[in-house]
Amino acid sequence: MIETQGITKAYDKSVVVDNVTLQIPAGGVTSIIGPNGAGKSTLLSMVSRLLPMDRGRARVAGLDVSATPSDVLARRLSILRQDNHIGSRLTVRDLVAFGRYPYSKGRPTAEDMGHVRAALGYLNLGSMADRFLDELSGGQRQRAFVAMVLCQDTDYVLLDEPLNNLDMKHAVTMMQLLRRTADELGKTIVLVLHDINFASCYSDTIIAMKDGRVACQGSPVEIIRPEILRSVYDIDIAVHDMDGNRIAVYYSANGQAARETVSARNDRIHEGAFTVS
Repeated sequence: MIETQGITKAYDKSVVVDNVTLQIPAGGVTSIIGPNGAGKSTLLSMVSRLLPMDRGRARVAGLDVSATPSDVLARRLSILRQDNHIGSRLTVRDLVAFGRYPYSKGRPTAEDMGHVRAALGYLNLGSMADRFLDELSGGQRQRAFVAMVLCQDTDYVLLDEPLNNLDMKHAVTMMQLLRRTADELGKTIVLVLHDINFASCYSDTIIAMKDGRVACQGSPVEIIRPEILRSVYDIDIAVHDMDGNRIAVYYSANGQAARETVSARNDRIHEGAFTVS
């Protein structure tokens, strides 16, 4: 289980995460959703100790995040950041092997390289293993970073916007893989997602954040509801049941009115009401 108690982060006088207390169950997939600036990525960064918290406490599997030695924490918790920049020229295999550093300390064993091969296969990257990262597309690089995180083989996997740079096909494949990782390998997967339909279809638990606080937490059936989504995103969002999933449909009311106006104008053109040069 991941537990936070009153964790807070502020920059100057701007509070980004405001006194957040929550429990994320062990096992399964938990998605964190919410508008830009809600504090989602900052919350994940504090839980993983990438950012220090100003106040509060976080525990992962009973370990105090602030007090646990780094090498101990790194064997229980891994994270993929939203911004991943590698300065040196690395192959995909080299990058994925970094995930074994908490175990190998830079001297990978045969067992470590077995994990590397398994992670490459899991992300369908075997044919790209010897290619350099700067030779890959954005989506291929993103898959390589996810492979590195999975190669770390931790019980808790935190992923900040793992669908960045992925097209529709690869985004679906990624979510299916993460769902399978939770189900078959018993991992606890925690994601920051902008696509609320992916969160709805693949999550066991959804945490919705707004203005640095947890607005609500529950199952997709409890959270993917028009009144809940309206309170989080400040727009009207219709929800439809499709094949057992709750699918959100959102649009701008003003944009819809504008489209209707253009459509009416085109109808009048075709009817000869006026001409266009």
